[in-house]
Order: sequence, then C-alpha cells, then structure tokens
Amino acid sequence: MSDPVIRVENLGKKYVIGHQAKLDTFRDRLSGIFNRKSKIQNPKSEEFWALRDISFEVNRGEVVGIIGRNGAGKSTLLKILSRITEPTIGKITLEGRVASLLEVGTGFHPELTGRENVFLNGAILGMSRAEIRRKFDEIVAFAEIERFLDTPVKRYSSGMYVRLAFAVAAHLDPEILIVDEVLAVGDAAFQKKCIGKINDVTKNQGRTVLIVSHNMDSILRLSSSAIVLGKGHLDFYGPAQIAVSYYAQLRSEQSHKIDCREHPRPHWISEGLRINQITHLDAQATAWTMPFGGTLEFECDLTAPQPTESWQLFVAFFSSSGAEIAATQSLPLPPRDRGPFRLRFHCPDFRLTPGSYLINIGVRVEEKMTDLVSEVAKIEVLPTSDSIAQQAEAFRGFYVPHVSYQLS
Repeated sequence: MSDPVIRVENLGKKYVIGHQAKLDTFRDRLSGIFNRKSKIQNPKSEEFWALRDISFEVNRGEVVGIIGRNGAGKSTLLKILSRITEPTIGKITLEGRVASLLEVGTGFHPELTGRENVFLNGAILGMSRAEIRRKFDEIVAFAEIERFLDTPVKRYSSGMYVRLAFAVAAHLDPEILIVDEVLAVGDAAFQKKCIGKINDVTKNQGRTVLIVSHNMDSILRLSSSAIVLGKGHLDFYGPAQIAVSYYAQLRSEQSHKIDCREHPRPHWISEGLRINQITHLDAQATAWTMPFGGTLEFECDLTAPQPTESWQLFVAFFSSSGAEIAATQSLPLPPRDRGPFRLRFHCPDFRLTPGSYLINIGVRVEEKMTDLVSEVAKIEVLPTSDSIAQQAEAFRGFYVPHVSYQLS
C-alpha cells in the first residue's frame, strides 16, 4: 500500500544567466569603462532551466537514490526539497520534518562550537531543547568529536564537519533525511557507519531517505529505487538495479573525440588551465575500447588563459559502480605561455581486467586545482585469449600485476 511522504508535481527551476558583451578593441574597453550606465541598462542574458517537468512520489520508509552526471540538476532538486530555494513552477508536498546534509558546513555557524551547533541545528529542525538534550550524547559519540566539542567548528577539518553534520541530521528524528555527495568526504570507516545508520532509520524507524551519490555501489546497497536525472529532466525512476544499468548505458555513448568545454565542473576549482577536448588515438578501435594488456593513449587539448608556471595532469580510473581503482599523476611539467597546447597520455600494457571503467582528468597548477572533468570518458577493456586475463576474470579483481614465480 502506497504511503507517499514526498510528492513532486511538474517541478521546474529557472535561472537567468547574465552575460557581459565582449570588448574586443581598446576603444571598446575604454568606452566600457566610462559608459557603465549603458552596460547596466542593456545586459545580455539567457534563461536556463536547471529542472523541467519533474514529477515523482516517494513512500514512507523508502531509500531513493538520485543519480546523474554533474550539472544534471541533482543538487538543485535537493535544495528545493530542503526548502533552501523556491521552485519556479510546480508543487512539492512534504509530510513531516526534513533534515538535509547538502554541503560541508551547511547549517553550521563557524564561530560557534560543536556543542552550540548541535543545539542550533536541532532548533532549525524544530526540536525542543529537551529533545536535543536526550539525543546529545548519542550524537557526540556517533560523530567521534568528544575532544573538540567545545572548539569553534571553523577549526574543524572537512571530515569532522561531515561527521558532526550527519550525526545531527540522522539522530534528531526527521521524517525525511536528504543526503548529498558530502558523505564521500568521510573516511571508509565512517561511511560504513553512515550506511548502517541509514539502514536503521529506514527499516527500524520508518524514515524516508533521499541520497545523491556517484558511487553506484552505495546506491545499490542502500536504495530500493533510484531517479536518473539528465540535463534537468527526469530520465528514469524505478528499481535501483535498472536505474544504475540505464545510467551506465547513457555514459557509454561517446565518440573518439570528447568536447570537454561544456562538461560541468565542481564549483571549487580555481581559474587557470582548462581541458578543452580529449581524443582517443587508436583509430582502429571502436571508440574508447581496447584489449586487456593493450596501450591506452589519448591526447588532451588544453588552453592557458595566461602564462602558467609548472603544472601537473592527473588521471583517475573508476569502476562502473564508482569505486576508484587507480590513479596517476605526471611529474611537474614545464611552464606554458598563454594559448592552446596539447599533451599526450601514453600507458602501455594497460592491465585493468576486462570490463567498463570511467576516467576523471584534472589539472593542478602550484597546488591549486584549475580543472576537473569527472566521468569524462568511459573505456571498455575487452577480453583476449591471454590466459592471464582469463584467470583475472575468474578472480574478479580489477588489476593484474606483473608477477614471476621461482622455486628454490
């Protein structure tokens, strides 16, 4: 029998993006300095729908995953459900209190201590002081921050922030718990504890949980159903296993050349070197496929907006379920003048076991991340007649090392 606690009907969220006209000549620039009024009166702008025509229901006690590429509208949806922002059109109905864990530090006052922020968050959720006191010791024990309880949270690490924020959100008895990707900040032991707590509040306490994650293992482990968002639209809503398979199929559609310029970036990257395009260099292969033990080679087209000191490129490989398998980083590379240039990535004897893998590519300049394109490409490693590869498939590992055996 259905018992919906979340109803979303024809939801849409529109933003207006402003653009300043490009000033190409010295005369244009000089005119722009003194003619501020005309620039303000005639701004260039466009409408951007972060969400459009979203409708779904979530029943009491369900855990629903929300998946999609960066920029698909996941965080916008959670902010609307958390009442942080208003929808442009549509209607949402929420039955009961909502607790949200959307970004590291959200809902915390940096000058207040951990103890004070527990009471502040509880008050925001509508809890009485007596209710918060009853849960206080349990929250502190779960967060493992006893030593720093009376320290201002501005001195906390990101991991401490997340531990305390999750402990507050999960223990103050919200009917609906909304969790964004921030759990990825915590260590493996704390993530395991969080998963156990989510299972407890849903199965034993009848709470409802919405969780966003790029880790498909977590989605499958926690969720009964999942929503797939794509470019602001609801592409799929149904059983988690089918949703994950559908999402994996969407990610596999790509050509030899991948344009990275419109690829969503995280908000925290710095200005600087940008990745414009990556190109798989094996023209004989189907796009981004290769045999086990073959050579993975691709080119990155980059642009330096200004002269750049030494920099590094890094590449990380993830399983289709979102687990990080391997990563590599270049040695510091020579300074670059302003303008476009190209870098080739060459990895012989690529020994990830047959299967599907996702690639993240990033750029670091003097310890600052200036670009990061996540899940920019999906590679398929194909099985061969190599007996080592066949054995690796049987053992279900991800990587086959070079090993020799010697009797003595």
